Amino acid sequence: MSRTQDAIAAAEAHSAHNYHPLPVVVATAEGAWMTDVEGRRYLDMLAGYSALNFGHGNRRLIEAAKAQLERVTLTSRAFHHDRFADFCEQLAEFCGMEMVLPMNTGAEAVETAVKTARKWGYRVKGVPDGTAKIIVAADNFHGRTTTIVSFSTDPEARADYGPYTPGFEIVPYGDLTALADAMTDNTVAVLLEPIQGEAGVLVPPPGYLAGVRRLTRERDVLFIADEIQSGLGRTGKTFACEHENVVPDMYVLGKALGGGVVPVSAVVSSEAVLGVHRPGEHGSTFGGNPLACAVALEVLAMLRTGEYQQRAAELGDHLHSELGLLAGGGAVRQVRGRGLWAGVDIDPAKGTGRQISERLMDRRVLVKDTHGSTIRIAPPLVISKEDLDWGLEQLRDVLAG
Repeated sequence: MSRTQDAIAAAEAHSAHNYHPLPVVVATAEGAWMTDVEGRRYLDMLAGYSALNFGHGNRRLIEAAKAQLERVTLTSRAFHHDRFADFCEQLAEFCGMEMVLPMNTGAEAVETAVKTARKWGYRVKGVPDGTAKIIVAADNFHGRTTTIVSFSTDPEARADYGPYTPGFEIVPYGDLTALADAMTDNTVAVLLEPIQGEAGVLVPPPGYLAGVRRLTRERDVLFIADEIQSGLGRTGKTFACEHENVVPDMYVLGKALGGGVVPVSAVVSSEAVLGVHRPGEHGSTFGGNPLACAVALEVLAMLRTGEYQQRAAELGDHLHSELGLLAGGGAVRQVRGRGLWAGVDIDPAKGTGRQISERLMDRRVLVKDTHGSTIRIAPPLVISKEDLDWGLEQLRDVLAG
């Protein structure tokens, strides 16, 4: 067998089969390119679901990590360390907020947001104990913990994991009337993705996010924006909410915050909201560790220049223009998205999303499917226009075959 086959066979023999990866085994990566164990190069058009917004092996981020590795990597939150205050202060300021609660993974940050909203509801809003409700959208993807899958509408994510956590109301995404009807005096929060990534990069109708902001203010309800995939430059703005000039009560951040180097996530909000927590009520051994803070601080410095947001906007316009031409040819039924992020619905006659992804892999382009015949395109924001065009050319050829 080849080195690729050997590695895949070993992985399948010794790891749980909770993923079905494309049959490529990556050994090294730089920028927008990855190289497999056989020495073949592939254009990365997924970017770790936006965790790699700044590309593989970004030198600024690697150097920041290396410098911190020589100093201290973990103290736990039992002690202060000299990167923590800077991280919290700078992230809060960057988001236009006041306080930060750092965690590690996106799902942990969503769980933190849920717990925070409930505690705020009981301690500040005055909701009777045990009755808090959080409204979420159908077709959401916020993670895979037991609580989070309790309000998923995806059978694969949810099935066989009950009993499920109560306290959530599911309404159609993009439907303000349904959202308003679902609100009660016990509603403490509305939790939404400004753009639904896993669902196929679904962009809500114009005015929806602004309408959510208006309704939540009127009803004394927190608006929680899960910007784990959509935030930090992906859509051509720092946050996807900015496309409607909306500022939520709480940002949930992750993925790109760690620069593709270390897992970093955070909930960012006001003192009035995050101030409900007291010592011992919530925490994380690794959350806000020195290595994570060092990398995230460099991420913030890079984003402050605005160059990555501008690249995502400009290359995103080009991406959607080119994909729009494909949509006019019959092989592509619909294209959605914003910035360097697109969901492409392929005509099922051309193949499933998995089959299209495999054919693109054979042409050295890596994307990932979702929901049948949809593929997601989300290259690193550092990708060159020439490489982006080459990747799109391979997609055109695959669809023409």
